[in-house]
Parts: sequence; structure tokens; C-alpha cells
Amino acid sequence: MTTISTTYKLSLVALSCFIQVYGNSCPVLECWFLQEKVGRGGGLTAAMSQEKSLLHVRTDAHSRHPESGQQVPSDVNAERVYYITDPAATLCHPSLNPPRGSVQKPQCEITPFLPQPSTLQWAAALTDSGLSPIYLQADWFSAAVQGLNRQLALASVMRAPTATKEPNVVLSLSSKTVSVKSRLGVPVVLDCRFWTDSSFPLSGSGFAVEWRYQFRGDGRLVLAYDGKTDRLAETQEDGATLDFPGLHQKGNASLILQEAKVHHSGTYICTVYLPYLLAQVAVDLEIVEPPSLSIYPSPLPLAVPGQVVTVQCEASGFAPLTMELNWEFLGADGKSRSLGSGSVTGHRQAWDGTYSQSTRLELDTTKLDLGRGGEVSCVAVHPGGSRRASVTFNVIGFSTPSMEDSMAMVGVALVLYGLIKLVSWTFTSSGSNNTE
Repeated sequence: MTTISTTYKLSLVALSCFIQVYGNSCPVLECWFLQEKVGRGGGLTAAMSQEKSLLHVRTDAHSRHPESGQQVPSDVNAERVYYITDPAATLCHPSLNPPRGSVQKPQCEITPFLPQPSTLQWAAALTDSGLSPIYLQADWFSAAVQGLNRQLALASVMRAPTATKEPNVVLSLSSKTVSVKSRLGVPVVLDCRFWTDSSFPLSGSGFAVEWRYQFRGDGRLVLAYDGKTDRLAETQEDGATLDFPGLHQKGNASLILQEAKVHHSGTYICTVYLPYLLAQVAVDLEIVEPPSLSIYPSPLPLAVPGQVVTVQCEASGFAPLTMELNWEFLGADGKSRSLGSGSVTGHRQAWDGTYSQSTRLELDTTKLDLGRGGEVSCVAVHPGGSRRASVTFNVIGFSTPSMEDSMAMVGVALVLYGLIKLVSWTFTSSGSNNTE
């Protein structure tokens, strides 16, 4: 029994070693290494150079990289090949590991990073000692990665001993809601989570979280929180909060908007500060609300041949303003056809930021060949979904009978003719009998 137990334990150890050495499922990321060009200054924006780079990722610093012995591709400088240790395995997300031969690749950039204290009110307390620890004397890098189909946005700050190519992830920030669409009036959660290396000497010195909004040149501070002193900065934003227990216990810095409004559409930047370090990711939010349609007058008045009836369709309460309005007609014969867009008005904006628009259509019974009438529908095509409103249109005293009507009238005429002949024959026979 003891021998079996020992063999079982040895098997587990061997399996664990095999997984550590050969079972690394983390990808090899193809990145662009960006840095300022030396001696190229004088402009508003510094000139940047870019080189192809490879990031070999592992989760355990004690396991060897399976790719360490492989030959570097000819189009990659060997100085730009890095062997990264990411204990949180954020860089091992499936969206960063496309199928072999796939044309689509994750977007990745890596740049040199300079640790420095923050002067922002909600982050300044993190470095109030004013001393720069020896730990910061190393090579620092920042990586920004976006997964396939925008499944993940990731920012990592990494430290490598000077003149080495083996950085360790110290701060990792990620979001799985890179692009969010929401209806009006419902709560919205913009995902943002961070992880810090517990071996980082300043990891216990606190953190700060900041959310900023940007849209078409407009920007504002949505929320700022000093995790070291447990204080929120004053802002003009209402209805925005954090899950504070989850923030301190699990690094959940997600922004919670309690009620989605039209003015919330835009880009939100989540920034997490550690002493001398920061990382940020961007999340796009779009408020999409489909229109409500109404047709008037309803019901439509009865029309006679040659008459023109005006009908109007009002689309209201929608966002964004991109929308198409069209008219359709379903005849009594079951055939549907388009009547065009009619006379469409410009957009009008309501107090809550939603839009309204209307279209007017003239139903000319002479020109449109509407027959005996049918169903008139107003159709709105919007990013939030299509909407339809219908009303019945009746034409009375229709001048040209249909084939069915003609056949019916012939049948009635034949019946009447038969009845007349029958009555005439009856009276004729009765007269003859009386004469006799």
C-alpha cells in the first residue's frame, strides 16, 4: 500500500513538472516596440521609432520558456525579444492566442516606462515620503494589448533587472468590456480590474483609482478615489460609484453607472495608481435606444378615388440620431411595396438628450395605384433595432372593378336573369291554364 501511495505521489510530481515545462499555454505576442527617436525634437509630438518585438510569456518564474532555444525570426531584432513572467496570467487570455495561421492578431505595443510620483490630489499620498526606493533602479516597460474582437484590453507595467530581457509584471490592469452598448435607464458596469505583485516592495503602500470621460474633445473627471486614505474626490458626476469592498479585496475597480443616460456615451479611461507606477485602459460606452413610433391621424379617414390623404409618422425617444424612416404599403392582394421615405424633417433633441424625427406622406389614390386600399406602415431602421407602426387605409367607390368583382357581378347577373326567366315562365304558364 505504501509503495502504491509513493508511486502515486511521484506521478503527480512528474505531471506537475511536465505541465510547468511543456504545458505553457501562454502565447508568444508579436508587438511593436515604440520609443522616442534620439535627437529628434522640437515638435509638439516627439518623433517615435518602432521595431518588431516578441514577448514570450510564462506564469511561473521558475519554469523555463519552451521557446527560449528557438531561433529568432529574421525580421525581429534579438534585442527586442523579451521573456516575461506574469503570475496573474492576464497575458495568457485566450483572446491573445489566435489559432495558428490566423490573419487576425492581437494589437500589442511595448514602450519604456519611467516610474515617477503623481501630483494628482487623489494619488499624491502614495509617495508622500518623497524618497525613491532602490527597487526602482531597473529597466521598466509598459505594454498595451488588445485581444481579438476587442474581447480584452490590457495594460501591464513590468520591471526587469538592468540590462536583462526578463521582465516581471508588477501591475496589471484589464477590462473585458472594451465596447459596451446599453439601453436608457438601466445600470451599466464598465469592467476594470487590477492585480499587483505582492513581492513589489511598495504594494502595501496603497493605491488610487481614477475614471475620466472623453467624447469629441470634451473631457471630465467622473470619479477619483484615494485607496490609501479612503477618500473620494469631489466631482460633478452624479450616479457613478465603485464596489468598494470588491475594490479593496479583489482589485475590482469597475465603474458603476446607476442609470444610463444619453450623455454617458463616450470613452471612459480607467487609471490605477501605485506608488510611482500607473496603468490605464479605455472602455467605449454607447447608449442605444430604439425609437417609439406613432402614426396620425389614426384611424385614417375613408378616401374616394382621386382624393389625397396625408399621413404622418413620428419617431421619438431614440439615440443615437442615426436612423432611416420609410413607408410601406401592403395591398388587399397581399403584395407589399415601398412608398419611399416621404418628406422627412430634421432631428429635434429633447431635454433628456434623445432625438425625434417625423416624416409625412401624401397618399394620392390616383398616382400611387393604391387600389381599394390596404395597410400603410411606417418603418424605422435604427442601430437599436427596427420598429414598425401600421394603419389601415380604405378607398370606397373604387371606379375600376377587380377581376374577382367582375366575376361576382356576372354571377349575380346570371342569377337575376334566371329568376326573371323563371317568374316570366310561371306567369305565362298560369295565364295559359286560365284561358283554357
